[in-house]
Amino acid sequence: MPIEIERKFLVVGDGWRQGADAGRALRQGYVVREGKASVRIRLAGNRGWITLKSARAGMVRDEFEYEIAAGEAADMLDRLCSGPLIEKTRYKVPHGGRIWEVDVFAGTAAGLVLAEVELDAADAQVDLPAWVGREVTDDPRYRNAAIGLAVPTDQECEGA
Repeated sequence: MPIEIERKFLVVGDGWRQGADAGRALRQGYVVREGKASVRIRLAGNRGWITLKSARAGMVRDEFEYEIAAGEAADMLDRLCSGPLIEKTRYKVPHGGRIWEVDVFAGTAAGLVLAEVELDAADAQVDLPAWVGREVTDDPRYRNAAIGLAVPTDQECEGA
């Protein structure tokens, strides 16, 4: 069964921008946000995906992701997704032998900046960059499915 192992952090400052790529704009929405799993639709340029993730807490979750036609993803975002869509730009930033993904949110979550790093094992060692703040891996308010509904108010990510 495919799994995702990742840690998530609030971003402090903009030091991450020095090593970042040009970034890519993403739009995503949820067909299902609660219960045993979430079903997400994502569109990035001319590529689309449907992703199913287990609702387990913590850094290890089941994840099934499939590429779909961009036109179908756009239709699903417009017609099937509930709640506000998430708009963000994702940047890839190398650090400590890993690729970090930094998401700069727009729209209803403007001002929120999160960094994620995917791991091969839950106990893998991670060299934390200076620009990451508080870890929010176990805080359900910082899951994308929740961010689409409400932005956490105790953000440490101003100035990013």
